[in-house]
Amino acid sequence: MPGPFLARNDVDMTHPVVHQPAEWDRHSACWLAWPSHGHLWQENLAPAQAEFAALCLAIAEDGGEALDLLVQDAAAEAEARKALSSVIGQVRFHPVPVGDIWLRDTAPIFVKDGAGALRAACFRFNGWGGKYVLPDDDQVAGRVADRSGLPRQGHDWILEGGSVEVDGEGTVLTTRQCLLNPNRNPGMSQAEIEAALREGLGAEKVLWLDEGLTNDHTDGHIDTLVRFVAPGVVVCMEAKDPADPNAATLDRLAEDLATFTDARGRKLQVVRIPSPGVVLDEAGDFLPASFVNFYIGNRSVVVPIYGTPYDEAAVAALAALFPRHRVVGRSARAILSGGGAFHCITQQQPEVL
Repeated sequence: MPGPFLARNDVDMTHPVVHQPAEWDRHSACWLAWPSHGHLWQENLAPAQAEFAALCLAIAEDGGEALDLLVQDAAAEAEARKALSSVIGQVRFHPVPVGDIWLRDTAPIFVKDGAGALRAACFRFNGWGGKYVLPDDDQVAGRVADRSGLPRQGHDWILEGGSVEVDGEGTVLTTRQCLLNPNRNPGMSQAEIEAALREGLGAEKVLWLDEGLTNDHTDGHIDTLVRFVAPGVVVCMEAKDPADPNAATLDRLAEDLATFTDARGRKLQVVRIPSPGVVLDEAGDFLPASFVNFYIGNRSVVVPIYGTPYDEAAVAALAALFPRHRVVGRSARAILSGGGAFHCITQQQPEVL
């Protein structure tokens, strides 16, 4: 059944030709949600808020970009105002309830139509295949679209923003583990999903990888595995720690990527950076830590780091790939306790020139 946000009379149900811009194109804003759910974050709430604020400052400082921040209530807004006081002039607050902060997956994906106008592409959301169904999360896309003032383009199938990675020129990277998982869109074939990606995001060519990181509750989101850094250029990770649980998976990804050509016929250039290696939770289980879950802002690339021996080398390697940006590492260890990092909690709104 369609998500509730598709039933409103003011929803633009027409589907013009659209495309999702590359993340390195300029943004008018970044959408985020302030962490405020104590029952979810428990002892990690305050550390997660501090890491979240550091991310926001890195995005907004030095004329970076505006922040559209969802806040649960007045108390959450007061906390956020205090934490972001140094860039408060660049923050717009929106009283929109969320289940949690993972806006990459719950917010709309902003696309451009053939005339260059923005639209908010709203897909259904089912809590990452029913694993984490939280109040309000299935309403976030429509509510953010309303707050943005952009026309909504509704799609009656499940798609999380973290499950697709685009180059802005018609190429989409994704994984079979996620998009072909029966817990998302049972009954949809690979060909049908490719057609839906063509309609929703302007995909001209979909490149399929197999699986994601150990203990990744998103079922292999691509934004923890491989990212475009320029047309025809991707970055992925390489295990340096002999105990890295993802060593074999990361090697297979790199091998597969090296065989791909993009929508323009270019053979992909594959750049590898270190993996964080072993990052454990309080129970001693592996966490899906990733250095490629970075956010590309107008002026800064903000890289999640975890206190591992590979943090510095990863940031330096990414700095070489983004010579026009300030590339900074910021702690995401507490945010990772919730299952993701910086790309997972951000959603860029492209600038209209």
